[in-house]
Amino acid sequence: EVRLVESGGGLVQPGGSLRLSCTASGFTFTSYGMKWVRQAPGKGLEWVSSISADDYTFYTDSVKGRFTISRDNAKSTLYLQMNNLKPEDTAVYYCNAAKSRPGGTLDYWGQGTQVTVSS
Repeated sequence: EVRLVESGGGLVQPGGSLRLSCTASGFTFTSYGMKWVRQAPGKGLEWVSSISADDYTFYTDSVKGRFTISRDNAKSTLYLQMNNLKPEDTAVYYCNAAKSRPGGTLDYWGQGTQVTVSS
């Protein structure tokens, strides 16, 4: 059974930090590109950051310089270090694993973790 389990969310004041984790099981973690996507209240899904299977990283402009994505293949875990958090970062954060193959893309999602940035 494929599972992606996010953790590390919570309530933090503006300027604070959180580290999100996403622990994977049931598939070959090292073969998948991973990403974080968020959904703010009343809004659609927004891509935040990606890391490829060979560790190339990408960020949306609004989080560059504040967020760092990383992966620990030995632990099958994806991370998102979030610093200098802003109220507009408030959202449910989801991790995603994806792998392209002939015939389509394998695509898995976690259940999400809430991040609230408020004073």
